[in-house]
Amino acid sequence: MFKRALHLPASGTKTFFLWGPRQTGKTTLLQATYPDALWIDLLKADEFRRYVQNPELLRGELAARESVRQVVIDEVQKVPQLLDEVHWLHEHRPVRFALCGSSARKVKRGQANLLGGRAVRYELHGLTAQEIGRDFDLDRILNHGYLPSIYQSDQPRPLLNGYVADYLKEEVAAEGLVRNLPVYSQFLNVAALSDTELVNFSTIARDCGVSSHTIKGYFQILEDTLLGRWLPAYTKRPKRRVIAAPKFYFADVGVVNHLTKRGDLKPGSELYGKAFENWVFHELCAHNAYREAFATLAYWRLAGGTEVDFVVNDMQVAIEAKAAG
Repeated sequence: MFKRALHLPASGTKTFFLWGPRQTGKTTLLQATYPDALWIDLLKADEFRRYVQNPELLRGELAARESVRQVVIDEVQKVPQLLDEVHWLHEHRPVRFALCGSSARKVKRGQANLLGGRAVRYELHGLTAQEIGRDFDLDRILNHGYLPSIYQSDQPRPLLNGYVADYLKEEVAAEGLVRNLPVYSQFLNVAALSDTELVNFSTIARDCGVSSHTIKGYFQILEDTLLGRWLPAYTKRPKRRVIAAPKFYFADVGVVNHLTKRGDLKPGSELYGKAFENWVFHELCAHNAYREAFATLAYWRLAGGTEVDFVVNDMQVAIEAKAAG
């Protein structure tokens, strides 16, 4: 098991949300940190039914277990009504909650109780070079991706295929996020071609046979389900003509490889370089999430084509991501 760089609060001290893409190791980290916690797993059909029908059961269960000081609720986005109970218990009982999920969309969009700002937010990313340690293999991580189980596998392709299928079934279809799942599935394949690039909504819309407005909504779903994120442009030098549109990065390069059918990436190739840039972005995001190392991250590109891949803290540090052949 990898030693993760994210340090969670001691048992019974804070209520917090832990967000992260599917299979990044959230449950494993919580089990290791809180071995004695009361555990509620909303992936289990029976527990899901109990709490979605009667969220107040949580209050009764904790009243019967007065010694409980730490509760973990896994996949909390499945029953956002539970957050009202969590809020009340946080205010009236000496118990703290770890609220774990792989998608904040249903919580945010449904205007669920976010505990009045009382809960800290943590984010767990895929594996970093520091967490892998001496066994870190750049070729492996650029081909397999950052998800612990897939990084370690000698056969990543069927696992990545299953990962995307589960995402479509459990994150998108089960939550009713789109009306047309086949089109969204096609969108994933097309959007992955734009990884590390500026996104042309019109081109993707034409390829998928839908409107640009729909494609923008699909990218919002990718962001809300933590499968990708935008990198804003740095635009604070008005004397130069700069590109103002953001770039998009998928959260896992293995998923990109699978969706685009890249095959084995070879050092020195263009696709290897794109995968390397995705990995550098991943490392920067993870480092900042765990250490709060910098305030802003952006890219800078002139209209003429000159570009800096990553700009940290208002041009304090500029990073160009290039993989040597």
